Amino acid sequence: MKHIAWKGIYPALLTPFTAEDEIDYPIFFKNLEAQIKAGVDGVIICGSLGEASTLTTPEKLDLLDFTVKHVNGRVPVIINVAEQITKEAVKFAENAERIGADGLMVLPPLRYKASDEEVLAFYSAIAETTSLSIMVYNNPVDYGIKITLDMFEYLSKYPNIQAVKESTRDISNVTRMINRFGNRFKILGGVDTLSFECLAVGADGLVAGLVDAFPQETVAIYRLIKADRYAEALTIYRWFLPLLELDIHPKLVQYIKLAAQATGIGSEYVRAPRLQLKGKEREEVLAIIEQGIANRPKLPDYLSL
Repeated sequence: MKHIAWKGIYPALLTPFTAEDEIDYPIFFKNLEAQIKAGVDGVIICGSLGEASTLTTPEKLDLLDFTVKHVNGRVPVIINVAEQITKEAVKFAENAERIGADGLMVLPPLRYKASDEEVLAFYSAIAETTSLSIMVYNNPVDYGIKITLDMFEYLSKYPNIQAVKESTRDISNVTRMINRFGNRFKILGGVDTLSFECLAVGADGLVAGLVDAFPQETVAIYRLIKADRYAEALTIYRWFLPLLELDIHPKLVQYIKLAAQATGIGSEYVRAPRLQLKGKEREEVLAIIEQGIANRPKLPDYLSL
């Protein structure tokens, strides 16, 4: 099994597109390099922010191959598994391992509200097939399926199920997980507007969204908190919050892509059925982004922490 620490900042990378609706690899590479330079601890591709629902399987695997080759071992490469047929999810995990992924982030089946037994069978089938490290995506707010503590108890028998993306929006769930399981599962906060709070109560890291546009600030908050420099981290976080709120809107993909374009490391093109922002909505979102850029805080030397 490949080792992943599951600590620190793991950007859920955007998938940039060209005007011709092809994956824009030069822009993707530019953002990828900006993330690594800023000090992220791993990268996640083909997640919700990566528009997984509109990518074909060959596109996902090509993007994985590109990422693995260009990262070249500098940080772990995680790919999202969001296939809705169990045998297809298993096959996708096998292909991801063959290409060189270091780990998987796995969503539960989402076509309907699966029962607890069905969700556990889905995760079990993938865990039994691959040696890759797995992070469970727990997001009942957006996806309607909650992975309960008892379900995690069942999943704990699989040594390669090692982490959870904690997106329940209930901060106390971090403490519940720690009280129940100790350090059996690494916990990564998955909601940008709760980043500071998750880390403050003991989360091991973040799966972040606005990091796609502001990688240095995101990594700085994490490292300052882990160094017990809470006041400095809080100052950055308070500046960041209006931008982080772009992550909890149904159009988070469009909003964060616009932010990444504004900071020079992204493009606002999206793939249909999503449509690009226009008119008043685009103006209002861009105003938030531009105000954040104008007031961007001076960061301490966080890379030395």
